[in-house]
Amino acid sequence: MAGELPDNAKLVFGEHVDRAAEFVRLLEEHGVERGLIGPREVDKIWDRHVLNSAVIEELFGKNERVVDVGSGAGLPGVPLAIARPDLRITLLEPMARRIAWLEEVKERLQLDNVTVLRGRAEEGPVRKQLLNCDSVTARAVAPLEKLAKWCLPLLKGGGRMVALKGERAQEELERDGAAVLKAGGANLSVVAVGANVLEVPTTVLIVERQTRRDR
Repeated sequence: MAGELPDNAKLVFGEHVDRAAEFVRLLEEHGVERGLIGPREVDKIWDRHVLNSAVIEELFGKNERVVDVGSGAGLPGVPLAIARPDLRITLLEPMARRIAWLEEVKERLQLDNVTVLRGRAEEGPVRKQLLNCDSVTARAVAPLEKLAKWCLPLLKGGGRMVALKGERAQEELERDGAAVLKAGGANLSVVAVGANVLEVPTTVLIVERQTRRDR
């Protein structure tokens, strides 16, 4: 069952592992019926979704302000918030039914470091509200060029977009890299995280927002 506690969950979540297990239970019980995950994903919630999301916590500094763009089921934002209570995380999501889910999860898990916001990253009022964030993260939202155009304006100079990508991340970087630089990105890189706790590490594409010095 997806809800059984894997050995590596304690390594990733430490004293907060019970909250992570409750999140998995909620996804297992309600994820399919609410259109958050596919039926074939239920037995893979821990490794493919929750732990895969949580291991990116090592990429964030202390007390950072982070926006999870297109949060959907709460990935990667909720696992990240559980693993790192010091981070101030906004779950940004345009769909009302998913906003309802995220609000329920926030309340059930008592995630005081989480804010749920309905909207899209490219919308003017959203950009104004979330301006000058330290980091933006996203998982399975859009191709790199489009994602960068949405996310980079939310960041302060030198802030980073941390995009969870699959095995084709390097191909995506090579395809869209020039457009991302033109959109204000800098220091593009692909890194693997979680190799010490996951059978398949999480591949992450990192893009910094240009500072005046970069231009």
